[in-house]
Amino acid sequence: MQTINGKEVSKKIREELQNEIDQLKEKGITPGLSVIIVGDNPASKTYVKSKDKACKQLGMKSEVHSLDGDVSEEELLNLIDKLNNDETIHGILVQLPLPNHIDEKKVIEKISPNKDVDGFHPINAGKLLVGEDTFIPCTPHGIIKLMESENIDIEGKRAVILGRSNIVGKPISLLLLEKNATVTICHSKTENLKEITKEADILIAAIGKANFVKSDMVKDGAIVIDVGINRVDGKLVGDVDFDSVNKLNGFITPVPGGVGPMTITMLIYNTVIAARRLERGK
Repeated sequence: MQTINGKEVSKKIREELQNEIDQLKEKGITPGLSVIIVGDNPASKTYVKSKDKACKQLGMKSEVHSLDGDVSEEELLNLIDKLNNDETIHGILVQLPLPNHIDEKKVIEKISPNKDVDGFHPINAGKLLVGEDTFIPCTPHGIIKLMESENIDIEGKRAVILGRSNIVGKPISLLLLEKNATVTICHSKTENLKEITKEADILIAAIGKANFVKSDMVKDGAIVIDVGINRVDGKLVGDVDFDSVNKLNGFITPVPGGVGPMTITMLIYNTVIAARRLERGK
């Protein structure tokens, strides 16, 4: 298989974003992202550090609010309120998962839809569903950009998605439908899974099970996008058994270095869009 290099694609998009950021700064607007992290989840801390670093490298305003794991829901909602009203902040992201005592739904709905750069607010999710202009969730958007980088024609293709989360599975299905793919979503209750995945021209794995997708589940010539991030024996691996699937023809994204870098890049992309809307007075 040909490997789709997420680091390279991400680098090109960031170079284009750098020009936009510089132009906005000349007009007195510095795109600003505020990330809130609650508790000490090591994976979340790593993600947040990467996001902060990427923003600062491009000359954006980036701030991280690290809250204790026992912070009250009210305190968190008050902080979001404050950021909603801060004109120097264009994007707000609350790192998930949240501790059990905090209502995730309530937190997502508290973020202003105009600053919801994750694209999780029900208003933005609804706009995506009906095909209106909105913030596209970062990982699904990154997947589309990766396929576009290889000039992969999505129209008419049979796309199979493993996983039905609000973060990846559902939104990527809508983006693929928008591009005229025929879409099937599989999940833990799906019967005859191997038969379905074997028919996929485009297979997207986002279920959080290390090395789950084997070569006998993949059609020769397929495009395989691996969204999984799992730690096995101290190493990062995806949901796709890369070594076996890589022996087939087609395209594949590696873990690490595939979808991961794109997620952060599309977050910056959304923050720049939010800042641009302010500049245009929208």
